[in-house]
Amino acid sequence: MFDVYFNHKRDLLVLSRGSSMPTLGSPSKWRKSRKRVFKVSDEIKSVVQRQGYYMRKVRDTKERTI
Repeated sequence: MFDVYFNHKRDLLVLSRGSSMPTLGSPSKWRKSRKRVFKVSDEIKSVVQRQGYYMRKVRDTKERTI
């Protein structure tokens, strides 16, 4: 299972369940999603296993859709 966090800009941070927050700026700016996540994409799963976390910024997704 995974913990999903959002910040005020709606950036996405995914951690494996029970992991500590990485030092990506202020931890107080991240808010935990209330929904429980059981399954994520293979790309996100491999990055979480390798790095310990997965982070995606909103502008990254906007650039992909253009």
